[in-house]
Amino acid sequence: MSDTTAITPPHDRPPATASIAPSRSTAPRGAILLLMLAYTFSMLDRQILTILVEPIKADLHLADWQIGAVSGLAFALLYSFGGIPLARIADHGHRVRMIAISLTVWSAFTIYCGAARSFVEMLMARIGVGLGEAGCTPAAHSLISDYVPPEKRGSALAFYQLGTPIGALAGLVLGGVVLSTLSWRWAFVIAGVPGILLAGIVLLVLKEPRQTVVAHSQLQERVPFWTAVRTLVRDKAYLYLCAGSALGGFAYFGQSAFLGSLYLRTHGTALGALSANLGIQKPALLGLLLGVMVGISGGIATWIGGWLADRFGKGQLRGYLSIPRYTLFFAAPMFAGAALANDMLLSLAFLAGAIFMHSLTYGAAYASIQTLAQPQMRGMAVALNILVVNAIGFALGPLVVGLISDFLTAVQGPTMGLRYALSVVMVPELLAALACGIAHRFAK
Repeated sequence: MSDTTAITPPHDRPPATASIAPSRSTAPRGAILLLMLAYTFSMLDRQILTILVEPIKADLHLADWQIGAVSGLAFALLYSFGGIPLARIADHGHRVRMIAISLTVWSAFTIYCGAARSFVEMLMARIGVGLGEAGCTPAAHSLISDYVPPEKRGSALAFYQLGTPIGALAGLVLGGVVLSTLSWRWAFVIAGVPGILLAGIVLLVLKEPRQTVVAHSQLQERVPFWTAVRTLVRDKAYLYLCAGSALGGFAYFGQSAFLGSLYLRTHGTALGALSANLGIQKPALLGLLLGVMVGISGGIATWIGGWLADRFGKGQLRGYLSIPRYTLFFAAPMFAGAALANDMLLSLAFLAGAIFMHSLTYGAAYASIQTLAQPQMRGMAVALNILVVNAIGFALGPLVVGLISDFLTAVQGPTMGLRYALSVVMVPELLAALACGIAHRFAK
């Protein structure tokens, strides 16, 4: 097939939204649980570095910019751009095998982080983690969409996304416990070993549905790369959904990168009094509060959001897209409230609400992508979405918020400068809601 081969718009082809029943030996719930565990390890291995920064910086004699390079930009770029070629393999190859290999790769590089003796070695190890993790989600989303019928796709994908809050919480807790009892090097080792074991279980237990439906020639048809890209970018609903995801990520990552600084600068006295009463060091208490908030508030919202997607979406694109345009709209002022509230408990309440409303979008957004994309382009659709979210959200969000904070600090001081900068994230969050509303308009 050449690049000029015509591809029928995905909304006009019934097979694009159909699922492929897995073999009887594969229970969809158990399979999705296993995929969620893999994604949990992905988030754990990605986030554990956060709590280990200071001892790593001291042992390896790193500057702050080097810490930023290994924790943010290098990982984001490799994770984003590496997902494109790996998504092509996922769209036409053995997805279970790809997930198992990816899990092994990022787990091995996580272990290698514990053996790093220099900035270059740590940088290469984190690049390996990002590249390995890039092969997981596009293949997993595509696989889940084949395991379940369209009307259950929202809750199934939301269940998979539970790996985000669970993994983040586990990374903070595991890193803190191991750091206080052993060392930061052992924290990486203990985080990486279970992933290699899980990779073997994935390979043995999960089934590739494509092997049972070889009669479906559509799934065996290989769509050329640029044909797939053109087909996706010409779909205005997909483009505006990606724009909404990227703008929402910009707001979320932009604020979350400075939450520790916000509470230590603005609510340091209240936090210190609470930590003294509980007998816990102030940074440890803050990490626990934020970790539990992300894990519980974000986890509950992710699950509820998946249920809402199936309840109101009913397997239809317009139904799915009706959710994020509202949830992102209500999340926006809560992000601003978290930054501007003078009372620490009120600020935390606003933050919990913002995380809850923002997390409600995950199931509906990913179900929308899997519904509008043809089966042989589902991995590519997820990978392109991840690319723009990470390039605009993860890479630029914290950078722009930091620049705004530096600018406002010269006028308002370090405390108010940061608070005003963090309140600005409500603007891209509102724009994200608008973009999702426009996507809803173009959905068919």
